Amino acid sequence: MGDAELPVPEKEVPTEDSVVVEERRKWRVKEFINLLQDDNLHYRWKAAEALGEEGDTSAVEPLIKALKDPYVDVQWLAAKSLGKIGDIRALEPLIAALKAEDKWLRQGAAWGLGRLCDPRAVEPLLAIISDPKKGVRKNTAWALGNIGDERAIEGLTVLLNDSDEDVRQTAQKALASISRRKLKNSG
Repeated sequence: MGDAELPVPEKEVPTEDSVVVEERRKWRVKEFINLLQDDNLHYRWKAAEALGEEGDTSAVEPLIKALKDPYVDVQWLAAKSLGKIGDIRALEPLIAALKAEDKWLRQGAAWGLGRLCDPRAVEPLLAIISDPKKGVRKNTAWALGNIGDERAIEGLTVLLNDSDEDVRQTAQKALASISRRKLKNSG
């Protein structure tokens, strides 16, 4: 019985199809980034939304700039897309957006921060947990539950008595999520 040679795994060589698909994706992302600057509002908000779906980190800086678009539709979708992409460069700009005058941007920023799951967002989120707008309170509760930091328990507990049923339910789910995470980490 001689020494048998182990089979050498084949290296993944990109096929022509996969190279073409990747090139098309890069082209699409580049075009969406260009559309963020378009004069047409419809194109800008569609581009902001599409960039989140693409998930390409090259869109992070242009989306951060789009948080200051003159139209809140673009700002809100840029905040959500930053959360979908999940790049930590969005953390500080999204935290800053929590202080925006427009409820949609605050709501999108809270959602985006929840997707980033960075504990540094907990205190800024807690600062808006009693926002006058129910959509902001609901997204803030969801974000805090998704981050799962125990510092959010007191603020979320207050939301259990919110005037809006959706906010109360979201706060309850967020508290349950934090509790599950706590049990998982202690066991």
